[in-house]
Amino acid sequence: MKNIQYKTPDELKARVKQDEKSTKAFLQKLKKKKPKDLDKHFHALHEEAFENFDCLDCANCCSSISPIVSEKDIDRLSKHFRQKANDLIEEYFYMDNDGDFVFKHTPCPFLMPDNYCMVYENRPKACREYPHTDRRKMIQILNLTYKNCEICPIVYSIMKELKQIYQS
Repeated sequence: MKNIQYKTPDELKARVKQDEKSTKAFLQKLKKKKPKDLDKHFHALHEEAFENFDCLDCANCCSSISPIVSEKDIDRLSKHFRQKANDLIEEYFYMDNDGDFVFKHTPCPFLMPDNYCMVYENRPKACREYPHTDRRKMIQILNLTYKNCEICPIVYSIMKELKQIYQS
């Protein structure tokens, strides 16, 4: 994978917007064809991308989105902070319209100025799994993957590489 170019979150959004029409058409073709090797390509590109990109240089996900936080995540965080779960919820979370706990504010309250996570070992499952490009059955989350292109330069780069693989 080529060197991942990333300057600012706004630049990444602009690039995604510029490619929107072709990327959406590409994703429609993928959904229709359902290539059996899609996961294999996603996973290989995921591994390659993480060898060439340091998330600490970016932290756009932590700065701009709020993951779903499960009750298990809250329990783990409350133990980490030695705080009652209800107190932790009151301080950091709210329940959204879908009935999921999410952070009250972005950036994430656990994101430190150097882009390290102060609860890294106990971070929510959604944070551990982000950007979700190494999951099984990627065909099922292509819409989410497209949304994540605006946030994560790795996802954007993977999408560009997949276009080359499948459109050649």
